[in-house]
Amino acid sequence: MFNDIGALELVTLVILGVLIFGPDKLPKVIQDASRFIRKIREFSESAKEDIRTELGPEFKDFEFEDLNPKTFVRKQLMDGNDDLGLKEIRESFDLRKEMAEVTDAVNGRESASKDSAGGVSGGAAITAANGSPGAPDLLKKREQPAKDDRPPFDADAT
Repeated sequence: MFNDIGALELVTLVILGVLIFGPDKLPKVIQDASRFIRKIREFSESAKEDIRTELGPEFKDFEFEDLNPKTFVRKQLMDGNDDLGLKEIRESFDLRKEMAEVTDAVNGRESASKDSAGGVSGGAAITAANGSPGAPDLLKKREQPAKDDRPPFDADAT
């Protein structure tokens, strides 16, 4: 329970205890606190045993730690049970490569990498999705009009 308390923290707690409770009452306070913690542990263990007996023999290997979502996910997905092929998916997904392709597409550069099907890179795929190869690239900035030109006015919009 207190495995991560170092020597400095322990000394600090002792000094605080002496200052708050005084040297006369400190042993009694420590004794009462340890008795309280022991009672809570006993109550918790008896409640767990009651639940296990009520669930029946089918759940004799039931662990309450499995109810924690992190533990459940780690046990189900990260263990050797790879029924769904998640290990292959995890290994095939390269986030850096995907981000580089998206960055190249946004900046209008041609990506050097090809996808696994032998197709075109991400930037060309976006242009093909827009229609013909001569379709305007909507990701590039337009030329700014001259200072003397008035912007278009739409009477219906105002």
